Amino acid sequence: MCIAEWHRPEHRCRPQTSKLQARGLRLGLVLFCLLIWTFWGATAKAHPVSQGAMEVAIFPDRIEVRATVSSEEVLVAVAYGGQNKLSHLDQVRGHGRYLLAHLRILADGKALEGRVVRVPEQDSGRPTYELQYPWTGGGLPQRIVLQQDVLREFEFAPGNPWEASYLVRISPQGSPPREGLLLTSREPLIFDSDPAQDGSTADKVHKATAFVRHGILHILTGYDHLLFVGALVLAVVSLWDLIKVVSAFTLAHTITLALAALDVFRLPPLIVEPMIAASIVFVAAQNAFWPKQSRGWSRLLVAFFFGLFHGLGFAGGLLDALSEMRAAGAALAIAAFSTGVEIGHQIVVLPAFLGLSRLRRRDADAPRHSWLVQRYGSVAISLAGMVYLVSALR
Repeated sequence: MCIAEWHRPEHRCRPQTSKLQARGLRLGLVLFCLLIWTFWGATAKAHPVSQGAMEVAIFPDRIEVRATVSSEEVLVAVAYGGQNKLSHLDQVRGHGRYLLAHLRILADGKALEGRVVRVPEQDSGRPTYELQYPWTGGGLPQRIVLQQDVLREFEFAPGNPWEASYLVRISPQGSPPREGLLLTSREPLIFDSDPAQDGSTADKVHKATAFVRHGILHILTGYDHLLFVGALVLAVVSLWDLIKVVSAFTLAHTITLALAALDVFRLPPLIVEPMIAASIVFVAAQNAFWPKQSRGWSRLLVAFFFGLFHGLGFAGGLLDALSEMRAAGAALAIAAFSTGVEIGHQIVVLPAFLGLSRLRRRDADAPRHSWLVQRYGSVAISLAGMVYLVSALR
């Protein structure tokens, strides 16, 4: 029987490991092909979540909506909607009709028919559209319900459709505005014109819950962050290692998320996206080829450094939307969103860590399977990161 130390690659017994290596290589190739299929044709951004802002003004005879959308939303609708032959300005202007068709407003239970009253005159910056919905109920409606399914007919990847979300500010005539509301396709936004609700405990809990859910969705549909934390988990061997590396990553991205959302420090996507992609490649390659450097203080510094760029990626389209909010409301939104991001991380990290720990316990005497999972899993993640990096540099 071979008594070689399986956890030291230079001492492996080649005759007995050739089949395991071949099996691991095939697994890595399959994972890589699946990841290529996922990324192929996708935009450089790794999240199928487009974020924008809406200002809703309520009058006795009409409801006006001023929607500022991301350029990404327009590009996705155009690319998947078959309007590539139009000029860019016509594409931007035509998106107003698309937005109108996918936004529904009910006033006191009655569906309103809207129209587009203004579209962008130029094709630079984030497009803004103004929609108007006549209301004949007499006086201000007591309940407004907003629903939207923007981009939901388009798939970012098989089984993973795009998602558009909007930070909403509602201003009934003669009353203070209600801000920090979140509109997603998953549930309607219900607004009752009761001034006592604004700032109440129930109102704050509702807003916080919405942003927590949004943070979780941001992680579970963000392939870049999933790949990065997956690469981090592959290298940890104890719960204490996991706590340290995740804490370093969390601290870093929380700092830059808050700084970006408060407009203290920002970087353009042309820098952030390639750095996030590079972080995936670097950490996964370090796991596979330099495993000794994938633990200890060097890994903590790597997790913290790249976490700074991931925080800027988390901010995304929330930046412009949050800039219009009061400080207290923005702080609540940032804290709740960050909490959701961490919950999303744990949904991914804990099952992966527990599975790897169980595998390592099974291989306590000869850790061959766990070593193969770490190496070939890291190689697959690194290759996927390279695909993302090429896309981000285009």
